[in-house]
Amino acid sequence: MSKPPSEPPRRPPAAFTYEDEAAERHDNGRRAEQRRRPESFSDNIVVTADEDDPFLNPDRDLSAVPVATPLRRRTSFGKIAAGAFGILLSLGLGLWTDSLIRDLFTRADWLGYAALAVLAVGILAVLALVIRETSGMMRLAAVQAIKAEAEVAMVETRPAKARAVVTRLTTLLSANPETSKGRATLKATEGEVIDPPHLIALAERELLAPLDRKARALIVNASKRVSIVTAVSPRAVVDLLYVLYESVRLIRAMAELYGGRPGTLGMFRLLRDVLAHLAVTGSIAVGDSLVQQVLGHGLASKLSARLGEGVINGLMTARIGIAAMDLCRPLAFRALKRPGIGDFIGDLTPSMSPRGNTP
Repeated sequence: MSKPPSEPPRRPPAAFTYEDEAAERHDNGRRAEQRRRPESFSDNIVVTADEDDPFLNPDRDLSAVPVATPLRRRTSFGKIAAGAFGILLSLGLGLWTDSLIRDLFTRADWLGYAALAVLAVGILAVLALVIRETSGMMRLAAVQAIKAEAEVAMVETRPAKARAVVTRLTTLLSANPETSKGRATLKATEGEVIDPPHLIALAERELLAPLDRKARALIVNASKRVSIVTAVSPRAVVDLLYVLYESVRLIRAMAELYGGRPGTLGMFRLLRDVLAHLAVTGSIAVGDSLVQQVLGHGLASKLSARLGEGVINGLMTARIGIAAMDLCRPLAFRALKRPGIGDFIGDLTPSMSPRGNTP
């Protein structure tokens, strides 16, 4: 007889646990509350790729720097009041001088004549000062007039106005030995170029190219000096005073380079135009993104805090130099490339650029 088939082994009963759904949600909420938020990160962190870092890629084209233009001169009530009170004070000074000289003649004749001689010397000095300041203002106005006439001449069909602009530009820069070769080239090609835009572009390349190179050297040297002084100076007020000193010196050198040669009043007006342009464009601090690059990951591991501040002040000085270049240059940038902040980063931070790493 065959045995009955054996039954399959029985699976032991599994143990189950039942948890209340509300209790499970309570435990999950408590664990979420106990979870510690990371403290090493901030919501304001911006990660910049290496190809966007201006210090790792100094040749990268940064945001275009606005072109500086002179402020419009407007008559205001303040100027009228200042002129009126100035005339009144001049009349009072004249009456006081007349009374003084009369009293001196009453005491002794030689005292009166001595006072007249001193007065004559003072009047001559004031006249010389007025002539110098007036000529400086006229030179600055001539630079802006040439720039405006060049813009008009470029849209003309006949070369008469363009040739007049080139002649005025050559006369303005005739005292600068850097333009001797360019003036000779323009004289040799006189009458050969009849297209107004090409004629003005030729004058820009021949006359202003060597001056632009020298202007760039002035900006680089001033920026480097500001960076070094900022890095080693113990006080912030020293940084501020030195930046102001270098800025005034740079603006004056830029004006003299392009034929402006302003006096004291012309220098104040030029300085006001530069600072007003920087204030309007918000470029006093070079730019928030660039400052973040200087103080952020781009330089944090390689530069100290003081050296980073020096780089920032150097770039600010370069920005002032570019604005002064726009105002003092007798022709707008067309045939030649206009410098930007990115052109000076490699000079201020050579170790951060590929050129500085090459032996």
